[in-house]
Amino acid sequence: MKAVVLAAGYGTRLQRDVQADSSGRFAQLSGVAKPLLPVGPCALVSHWVRALSAPGSCVDCIYVVTNAVYCAAFEAWASQFSNVQIISDGTRTNEDRLGAVACLNLAVKHFQIEDDIVVIGGDTLFKEDFSLTRVMQRFQELQAQCRDSCMVLSYQCKEEETCKYGILEVDDDSRALCMKEKPLPSETASRRACPCFYMFSKRSLPSLDLFFEEKKTAPIEEKDAPGIFVSWIISRSPVYVYPISGRFDVGNLPSYIECDLYFKEKLQDLQSYMF
Repeated sequence: MKAVVLAAGYGTRLQRDVQADSSGRFAQLSGVAKPLLPVGPCALVSHWVRALSAPGSCVDCIYVVTNAVYCAAFEAWASQFSNVQIISDGTRTNEDRLGAVACLNLAVKHFQIEDDIVVIGGDTLFKEDFSLTRVMQRFQELQAQCRDSCMVLSYQCKEEETCKYGILEVDDDSRALCMKEKPLPSETASRRACPCFYMFSKRSLPSLDLFFEEKKTAPIEEKDAPGIFVSWIISRSPVYVYPISGRFDVGNLPSYIECDLYFKEKLQDLQSYMF
């Protein structure tokens, strides 16, 4: 299995908050890509590399897609790992971004991936009860039943938060029926938010070409959020849902502070985190 970390965003909200912060406490975060922000003892994305590289992990290589602005910083960070490779999407501004699905496709094509993949948002971490081992075991069980099976995660969000996330509607067998992108609470009875952590079977990867052929004239908004591809593939492949308790989504300065404090003060066992 391969892992693709989506890290080509520009963190505009966070950088705007850092520049507006008059205390100066977070000045060191200026110009730092969100996945490289210090969270507890290491960079946010390093928590993922550590877990994905643990003994017994079925992931043998980790590919990080960034942009031209942050590429050098990611390459310097990756030099400490033997199983991490960096690719730039070539963009230099948020307005020119390719979008998350295009970045995933870039990694698949460039590294010639013909394997199952786990796709992870570079600004996302999960709570302490999350177990990568159990998640991957569940994916392997689904694969044993049907090689076309894919898997996503979900957690219960508040009613007023549905308009912030992709929301999954699921049947009694935990199979996704559809995913609605940022619906109003009145537009769905579900409160199952879907974080950016997807496990795609190798048989589903050719669907990326079909997706882009269908969306070739669509605006960036229809290709940007990675959940748009999940929503598209649900009607074409079996996609199952694995429940988790919650996540950290580092989008602005308050959410970063909350995440960093959790890892500094509340995390009970850093050594086994995510294992």
